[in-house]
Amino acid sequence: MNIVTNRDYLNDFIMKLKAEGETIGFVPTMGALHQGHLSLVKKAKLENDIAVVSIFVNPTQFNNQEDLVNYPSNLESDIEMLKSLDCDFVFAPEAREMYKPDDEKVHFDFGHLTEGMEGKNRPGHFDGVATIVYKLLKYVPADKAYFGKKDYQQLLIIKSMVEQKNIDIEIVGCEIVREADGLAMSSRNSRLNKEQRVAAPFIRQTMLKMKEIAQNSTIKELKIFVEKSINSNKEMQLEYFELADANSLKIISSLERKETIMGFIVVLLGNVRLIDNIKIF
Repeated sequence: MNIVTNRDYLNDFIMKLKAEGETIGFVPTMGALHQGHLSLVKKAKLENDIAVVSIFVNPTQFNNQEDLVNYPSNLESDIEMLKSLDCDFVFAPEAREMYKPDDEKVHFDFGHLTEGMEGKNRPGHFDGVATIVYKLLKYVPADKAYFGKKDYQQLLIIKSMVEQKNIDIEIVGCEIVREADGLAMSSRNSRLNKEQRVAAPFIRQTMLKMKEIAQNSTIKELKIFVEKSINSNKEMQLEYFELADANSLKIISSLERKETIMGFIVVLLGNVRLIDNIKIF
């Protein structure tokens, strides 16, 4: 496994491999790897000749500096995990390598995709995400890039960015990987204390129950149910719950268009922010 920190060196290497007919699968991460990340790497290995994983905690996508400081990081452990999967390249640059003074300034227009949910609650977050993914795809010109559906809004925004910038790559959305008790796998889970970790699966349980009653409920009734359910747990505080069209992410006002509706939730356990989603219809 090759560990690379220089973006131009990596780009040259990958371009040579592509010239030889090799296909490249890319998994961008911020490290603190778990089985969810590893499932993406396995898929990249399965579908391509070469698998590249980036590990970079991107400072520009954190609107809360405390969140950046507290974000878990263990590069040595991450590298050992990737070695066990026979990953071909790990790209682990410093911030100064990814953000140079003479880099081109990129601008995006995501329209309604960023108007609600994470776009509303984390100002500037998606500009930071799109910028770093754009940079990574420039230096890792892969055939396919793999992203989890837990960050569903991010997935659609990255697809939009690729379309806007005419990048020749397939963005592959992969199903959420969960713990045995239903909690969506996340690097942030490691920050939960014992009581919070015991409580955390209640998020998924609430979403499943909400889906059960959605058939015969109004949006208002579903929102009240989720709010009461989450806030009844002393460890939890609901930040938001929204119902949106799965393709446009427009917040819906009725449950008539049943084929593409998803529920999106963010819950705070102490200062740990957990997200999840579920397809309703």
